[in-house]
Amino acid sequence: MANTPTVVNHPLVQHKLSYLRARETPPAEFRRLLREIGQLMIYEVLRDLPLTTKTIETPLTPMQAPVIDGKKLVLVSILRAGNGLLDGMLELVPLARVGHVGLYRDPESLEAVEYYMKLPPDIAARQTIVVDPMLATANTATAAVTKLKDAGAAQIKFACVLAAPEGVAKFSNAHPDVPLYTAAIDDHLNDHGYIVPGLGDAGDRIYGT
Repeated sequence: MANTPTVVNHPLVQHKLSYLRARETPPAEFRRLLREIGQLMIYEVLRDLPLTTKTIETPLTPMQAPVIDGKKLVLVSILRAGNGLLDGMLELVPLARVGHVGLYRDPESLEAVEYYMKLPPDIAARQTIVVDPMLATANTATAAVTKLKDAGAAQIKFACVLAAPEGVAKFSNAHPDVPLYTAAIDDHLNDHGYIVPGLGDAGDRIYGT
């Protein structure tokens, strides 16, 4: 059964997303906004991280203080646009391990084609957050998560800034066990597989290409 996506509708996220969408926003500002949205979204994505306690000394007394339990996270960026979200998330979880999956969408078939993959060797023992700004056709995201599962990853979440209803349906049907987080679900995909109203091509806008 397909899962229901979590829409991170915090006012700060929505405010920054509006400026991210605007066509006049230059690449430097686009990168800053995307990084800040990544920082804000990671709070929601990691809301259910397990905690344990350890003994610490405050200036007044010893106490049992909560700390994150288990191995460090893995953040996996779908190249190239995923790095825009990755940078912000890493600022809040700087000890996370990082993986990269290189996939591009064939302009004719819209299918995902792999050209690179590098992951931490013990990814099976770690919670994995896959990041890509856009979930459009979901071909790339679906293929990336399949490859991560093939590599042994078992605890996977997917985070994006914008999603299309078509992409949400395809991704959640293909990977119903993978929670999906997004800042907005837009209206539809156009004939070229772009999200409408969307924000254009995230990779091109990040890097000014």
